[in-house]
Amino acid sequence: MKTYLFLIVAILGEVGATSALKASDGFTKLWPSLLSFLGYGVAFYFLSLTLRTIPVGIAYAIWAGLGIVLMALIGLVAFGQKLDIPAIVGIGLILAGVLTINIFSASAHH
Repeated sequence: MKTYLFLIVAILGEVGATSALKASDGFTKLWPSLLSFLGYGVAFYFLSLTLRTIPVGIAYAIWAGLGIVLMALIGLVAFGQKLDIPAIVGIGLILAGVLTINIFSASAHH
């Protein structure tokens, strides 16, 4: 259970860092740039803790998949980036893949 908490922190760190990266305007704004570096540091540190018990392919699939879904939502809400139907369907398939791994895969439950 603690491993999945580490994975959630890694995902949130990555999502926060990517949001700050967008706000940094190509690293021309100091505070968003610093937040981006900090967030990626947190993300990779906690991902490394996760990899002690969850296979790298499974951990990365969950990390990347949930990161994509969360970033799409943040892009919509915070940056006004619209999603068309194919994008929504594709993101839904990614979420379905993450759920399938977590519910049905024995590899995810080491």
